[in-house]
Amino acid sequence: MNAPFPYPELKSDLMISPVELSDADQAARIEDYVRDAQGAIFQRPAWLSAAEQACGHKATGLIAENMGAIVGWLPLSEVHSHIFGRALVSSGFGVGGGVLTGDPEIARALGHAATELAERSACASVELRGGVIPDGWQVQNESHANFVADLATDDEAQLLAIPRKQRADVRKSLAGDLTITTGRSLAERDAHYAIYAESVRNLGTPVFPRALFDAMLDAFPDISDILTVRKDGEAVASVLSFYHDGTVMPYWGGGIFAARGLKANERMYYELMLHARARGMTRFDFGRSKTGSGPYKYKKNWGFEPEPMSYGTWSADPSQARNVDPTDAAYTKKIELWKKLPLPIANRLGPIIARGLA
Repeated sequence: MNAPFPYPELKSDLMISPVELSDADQAARIEDYVRDAQGAIFQRPAWLSAAEQACGHKATGLIAENMGAIVGWLPLSEVHSHIFGRALVSSGFGVGGGVLTGDPEIARALGHAATELAERSACASVELRGGVIPDGWQVQNESHANFVADLATDDEAQLLAIPRKQRADVRKSLAGDLTITTGRSLAERDAHYAIYAESVRNLGTPVFPRALFDAMLDAFPDISDILTVRKDGEAVASVLSFYHDGTVMPYWGGGIFAARGLKANERMYYELMLHARARGMTRFDFGRSKTGSGPYKYKKNWGFEPEPMSYGTWSADPSQARNVDPTDAAYTKKIELWKKLPLPIANRLGPIIARGLA
């Protein structure tokens, strides 16, 4: 363990320390704390370690301890990118994260300690994706929204819960000759990555490394799987999902151009709702979207209400803070160019760039 950050002004026995998640015993302690505190999957050491395994971003964090007991945790990925710079991110490749504690003062102390750790680590900025944002940090609370709703109690009720226009598309997909598979096999992983890579290329976004998806599936063997929609045996839409704390999260998903006419994406999400309920889930987390974007409107069409997300950024020099939002206007020309790349080239170059978008 590295040198601690003492905070005597809070409590005489409180100590905040960086941790090495390569220490299995320490990681297990924090996993227990996250579980007991009902933290997010992005706050689990297993998430950070999978990101490190796949993309090399050091899995670390800060724990607050009082007389040896963990009373606060800030998960951090130490992200290195020649293109986007260096940052401490909570959490790498997550849409959530941030401080986990029931004490606002401890939360603020952890945030302050993160700025000190950033300076020790030569990182230009710290990014908190949720949780308590310390005073003086740059805060964004209008740029993105999340979409979560309860699952219905049976298949027909789930269909009827979808607004009429969107429901019509789901019914059309149900009438089509589409097949559904779920699993974690190599074949399912291959199909998912091929679909996802083509989907994000079509949106103008570099694809993440295949190793990231494999690492996450392997890190969460009991709470992750892939659902794929096929037409005449050919995969046309696929989604990798996580099941955490009673909630299903379709996290990395997409469809090829043929999926649109087949309404395969609509079938995919509807089938995932049914599949998740069969797994004991009670809520559906449709994930975050840029406010006002196409995906934002698509999720509203499903009857989901947007919930604004608060992200905080600290930087000793604000001009050095990262901008990794692919929907930002600064990337408009690059996005249009990326859409035109041949898929093999996009798939070769994409992971090199995208690993820095953690």
